[in-house]
Amino acid sequence: MAVAQILIRQLDARVVAILRARAQSRGVSLEQSLRDLLTAAAAEQDEVKQRLALLRRQTPAQGRQLDVAALIREGREQR
Repeated sequence: MAVAQILIRQLDARVVAILRARAQSRGVSLEQSLRDLLTAAAAEQDEVKQRLALLRRQTPAQGRQLDVAALIREGREQR
């Protein structure tokens, strides 16, 4: 597995202090805590994409071709 490094500049000192305290409460280094946070965020994003793909597959073809503007107009006319 390839690994990469990230350098984040101009991060507010208060944010760093909060993250450092969170890491300390978990008994891990700040670096490990940030690695875990970023990994979880990436996994969450991937999970969202997978759920959307599943919903798209489950949506009937006619549902994918809806004319949203026409539905909005129709709803306004019914008022």
